[in-house]
This record gives sequence, C-alpha cells and structure tokens, in this order.
Amino acid sequence: AMPVGGDITEITFNHPTIGSGVLYPKAAEDNTFDLGGFNSSDDQNMIDGGGNMIDQMNRKRWKVGVLIANDMNTKLDLEKVEAMAASPVQADWTFAHISGVVYVATGKPVGDKELNVNQSTFALTVSGGGKLKKQ
Repeated sequence: AMPVGGDITEITFNHPTIGSGVLYPKAAEDNTFDLGGFNSSDDQNMIDGGGNMIDQMNRKRWKVGVLIANDMNTKLDLEKVEAMAASPVQADWTFAHISGVVYVATGKPVGDKELNVNQSTFALTVSGGGKLKKQ
C-alpha cells in the first residue's frame, strides 16, 4: 500500500448544548494531526553523570490544526466555533481525510481564531485530552 496525502474533506462536531454541524476545510492546504498521548522530552541534558538517558515522559493533548473555509452569511462557521471555545463543555469531533480515513476525539477549539475576510478562511485548532484515534 502507498501513503495517501491530501485534503481534510470535512470536520463534524456534536456539542451537547450548541448542537452539531459540519466545517469544510479549504482544499490543498497543509493541515496537521497530533495524536496526543505520551512524549519523551527532546532535551540533550536529560542524562546522568554515568551517561545514562533520563527519559522524561509527559502526557500531552491531541491537536488538529486546519484552515477552515468560512461562510459568514448563513452557516456562521466562525460564530459556532467561538461559541464552542467559550463553552466549558467539550464536543465530539470527526476529521475525515480524502483517503477515506476518519479520526475521532472529544475536545474543543483552542487558541486564536482570526477570520481572513479576503480569503474567507480562519485557522482552527481543536484539542483535548486522551488521544485522537482512527475510527
């Protein structure tokens, strides 16, 4: 089998009070998935006097970074994302790739969400506890 790269075709969310919806990423953009879980520190000084590695392991959140095409007339994508960011309750998310692979997780929008009104896009970062898992 060969690796298949390409677009995130759609993102769905289901929030207990805000409701559910679909976000459509802009095509042909570099988007990122960080599955979360455990990481070992990349620190050259994590070594003892005898030359043995000190393995500093820490848990980190999963994270998806994607450029969203925004409809400010009817769908109000940015407004829904802002409402979820302001909520203390997390949503269930699905991230569908052009290859047919779908990843799922529970989390919320984090960080800045600035709308580029010329391109009609905004950068979305969604993150949460546990792991981003292939469905």
